[in-house]
Amino acid sequence: METVVLIAVIILMIGVGMWWIHLLNAQHDARIEAYRFSTPLPRPPGLPDDTGRRAHHTDADR
Repeated sequence: METVVLIAVIILMIGVGMWWIHLLNAQHDARIEAYRFSTPLPRPPGLPDDTGRRAHHTDADR
């Protein structure tokens, strides 16, 4: 009988943990959705279109 109670308590605690994680994820998603990102700054004149690091590496002979 004690084994059955222990297994039931373990299953119950796993369920409570899953529910809690679900609530925390929902809160986190709501915070991310509510955050307003600023508009990107305009590109300074005279810069090429692609200024990323990959644009500067031309190691095609590797």
